[in-house]
Amino acid sequence: MTELHTDRLLLRPWLDSDLAPWAELNADPEVREHLGRLLTREQSEASVRHFQAEFAARGYGWWAVEVRESGRFIGFAGLDDTDEGMPFAGVEIGWRLTRSAWGHGYATEAALACLDFGFDRLDLDEILATTIRRNLRSQAVMRRLGMTYDPADDFEDPAEPEGPLREGVLYRIRREQRPATGPDQAAQAAR
Repeated sequence: MTELHTDRLLLRPWLDSDLAPWAELNADPEVREHLGRLLTREQSEASVRHFQAEFAARGYGWWAVEVRESGRFIGFAGLDDTDEGMPFAGVEIGWRLTRSAWGHGYATEAALACLDFGFDRLDLDEILATTIRRNLRSQAVMRRLGMTYDPADDFEDPAEPEGPLREGVLYRIRREQRPATGPDQAAQAAR
């Protein structure tokens, strides 16, 4: 499995030692505010096994993210195929970080590395990102990545029940729109 390095972060394969902090992250109501129900430890562990299998099958997916200086696991970032049944198709970028990692530019820095991987290694022409309408923090990251939003792309997530978690927004970035980044530039852009 490919590792991605930035100035401050390592995006790497999942380790057994990631399971407990990943479960804690998924049991945090603030982290899950825009994602739906809290996950049990068993559900979190099952998600990691699923991530590992998908990565092995496709060569891309969700990396575990750690802070290089401390080796501390802070969440995940990566690329995934959009879910079936959505009104769009392609490869989607995403991230989920523990609350203590918020506000440091880590999501943007990790996502920039994922964009580079998607455009350079997977030869994608476009990468998508989705979130719910009221998740303004994730939308701010999407804008920092150079992604664009068109209200005509707003959608309802068929997997969610009626309510605010169903109201989705879609951001896009094409290869020619991406910011020029290397490890140092990614860290600067994230701050």
